[in-house]
Amino acid sequence: QSSEMVLVTDAEDRIQYANPALLAGAGYRADELLGCSVDVLRSADPAAWSEVRAQLRAGRSWSGRMRDRRKDGSHYTCEGTISPVFDESGTIVAHVTVKRDITRELALTEQIHHAQKLDSIGRLAGGIAHDFNNMLHAILGNVEMALVDFGPEGELRELLEEIRSAASRSATLAAQMLAFAREQVVRPRLLDLNETVRPTLRMLERALGERIRTVWTGGAGLWRVRMDPSQVDQVLTNLCVNARDAIPETGTLEISTENVRLDERAAETSGHPPGDYVRLRVRDDGVGMAPEVVEHIFEPFFTTKDVGQGTGLGLATVYGIVSQNQGFVTVDSAPGRGTVFDVYLPRHHGEAVEVPAEARVFQNQLLPVSAQTVLLVEDERLVLDLCRRLLTRLGYEVLAAANPAEALRLAETHEGALELLVTDVVMPGSNGRELAERLRERFPELRVLFMSGFAADVIAEQGVLPADTHFIGKPFTAGELASKVAEILTRER
Repeated sequence: QSSEMVLVTDAEDRIQYANPALLAGAGYRADELLGCSVDVLRSADPAAWSEVRAQLRAGRSWSGRMRDRRKDGSHYTCEGTISPVFDESGTIVAHVTVKRDITRELALTEQIHHAQKLDSIGRLAGGIAHDFNNMLHAILGNVEMALVDFGPEGELRELLEEIRSAASRSATLAAQMLAFAREQVVRPRLLDLNETVRPTLRMLERALGERIRTVWTGGAGLWRVRMDPSQVDQVLTNLCVNARDAIPETGTLEISTENVRLDERAAETSGHPPGDYVRLRVRDDGVGMAPEVVEHIFEPFFTTKDVGQGTGLGLATVYGIVSQNQGFVTVDSAPGRGTVFDVYLPRHHGEAVEVPAEARVFQNQLLPVSAQTVLLVEDERLVLDLCRRLLTRLGYEVLAAANPAEALRLAETHEGALELLVTDVVMPGSNGRELAERLRERFPELRVLFMSGFAADVIAEQGVLPADTHFIGKPFTAGELASKVAEILTRER
């Protein structure tokens, strides 16, 4: 009755006994095995078995792993021991094998190692993107203010526009890195994926071109998911563009949604949590991918495209977004038979939470607003100087500090009201939330705008912002900051 597989063979390697665990694992009945050569079970790796047999005939036990074969021809990996049995004269009369199937264990271990590797790469990518965003913020902000100062025409303006365009493209790359690192700041809400996907597909059809036929099938009675709709757009866009590039001439792209229930057995096999999921499937009939390519597709900067034709961040972005939303992605692909990406998003059982509407953007029209006092705190000098100049130009009285300690000193010596704190989230010695809490002891009506290039846990749990938190992500435009500040100061409490 042992859960371990037990096999007894005679001196000629003929099977004498197999316990129920072995019969179930190998897929045989007892009468199909008894009297047969053990080779019927161990032909997955004949060369390795030949070495084991030589060791056993020399009277030594063997321990290790072996790839065995089931009745249906499939292979499984076992770990165990084979020991010789001797009679009174020292002659080998039998061998006893005790082993266990570790195929699933090895697969889960590989999944864990792969996830750990991606997590390490993600932390590196997130850190780079954070610093990168600060530099881009300074470039974009200064270019925008320069564009406001110069007329609508001229060679200098054209050069500034080129700089802004290049910086904006770089900001997009940084945003993709943050998405992979699960450091995006998001405002999730209750969604019907069918309603969210349809308008995105209409937009994507133009990008996919006439050579690709798009087939859309929305599942009936679809469960709700809780997710930022912009993230759904990112996931779908990256998967569809990836599929487009995998179709060399003409082909078909199928997009569908469906409710899926992952029971305990299926969850154990796949290594993913059991439960109810909404599945978004993107299937193409393109060239497909070899296993060694599939193994790396979610790693940032990995690409099979020619230089200049891809950044290698598209599928990394998908992986990061889906992971941030407690989902998972599976891939089924092979050369010549296309690719299927399945995105599983957990079903949401709670009630919908209303999210405040975002402020409108002033389209870089830097209009003076008022003489209210703003305390600006930012440890990156380039960003601090840029935001100070911008807010001063808008007509605000600006107190600028390079760290929380300096901000507290400025607040203590300031005479009069302090209407708004604009602060970076993560800074040496303290953080933006702690600073806001201390300042509100003296200024109870103080309003706060957090700014950051990534999702800091001090204000956003797993990247999800509380509904009452004001936040602006770096790099932001001058117009976006102007709009956000004006919105906060004019909104009634």
